[in-house]
Amino acid sequence: MTTPSNVLAGKVAIVTGGARGIGLATAKALVAAGAQVAIGDLDEVVLKDAATAIGAAYYGRLDVTDPVVFRDFVDQVEAEVGPLDILVNNAGIMPVGHLHEEPEDVARRMFEINVFGVITGTKRALESMLPRRTGHIVNVASMAGVLYAPGAATYVGSKHAVLGFTETARLEYAKSGVEFTAVLPAFVNTELTAGTKGVPGMKTVEPEDVAAGILEALVKPRPRVYVPKMAGRLATLQKFAPRRAAEALSRRLGGDSVFLDDVDQSQRKAYEERARHS
Repeated sequence: MTTPSNVLAGKVAIVTGGARGIGLATAKALVAAGAQVAIGDLDEVVLKDAATAIGAAYYGRLDVTDPVVFRDFVDQVEAEVGPLDILVNNAGIMPVGHLHEEPEDVARRMFEINVFGVITGTKRALESMLPRRTGHIVNVASMAGVLYAPGAATYVGSKHAVLGFTETARLEYAKSGVEFTAVLPAFVNTELTAGTKGVPGMKTVEPEDVAAGILEALVKPRPRVYVPKMAGRLATLQKFAPRRAAEALSRRLGGDSVFLDDVDQSQRKAYEERARHS
């Protein structure tokens, strides 16, 4: 019987944005499956506590927007823990609000973290994995990578980019022995969605649900993982439904106001400040 512990025991894994939310849940699940896990994050205080709590093999401050820092982080992990088998590019931010009010530096920061961080990490992981013809790169995208969300235009653009990048890299390296998976969670109960109510009719999932989906893909590789699985059916329905009908349904479900009128700014303030300036 194939289980996570059968497949992942002893594997060296890096999880970016690993001190909180999906990253922490994924790192914890990997450790439980027997992997040697390194977590990187900007918040060194929270990072240390998280690493200690889950028994990480390595942890360190990681700014994925700095290619030199990212590469040095991977080099250090490989020197201290071993050759990289799994990279989970999870780090990401989601400031929300009207596009015309979004500061230019915030838009650029979103792409630096959400997109270029993924690209840099993927390149460095490939350098290690290709000569050994083995490895798995998991890029955490979002349902925003296949759907649309007024109030989060730049974030949506960044996740469309992650999805397109991952799918193309998967085809480019299809015969290399390196696997690629894009993970598309719906609303997840983390700080990233603080102050929002979610979409009526769509289940809000927990970080552990996303972590479980990632481990399933690591055990039995697949191009995409939707969390929850019904989100994949919704994406397919929107793809083939007439555009006017799909957009009308989205409006009826409140999709036009989830990140605008329905946001509790007082609940979201702490996250927005950290996302924009950390």
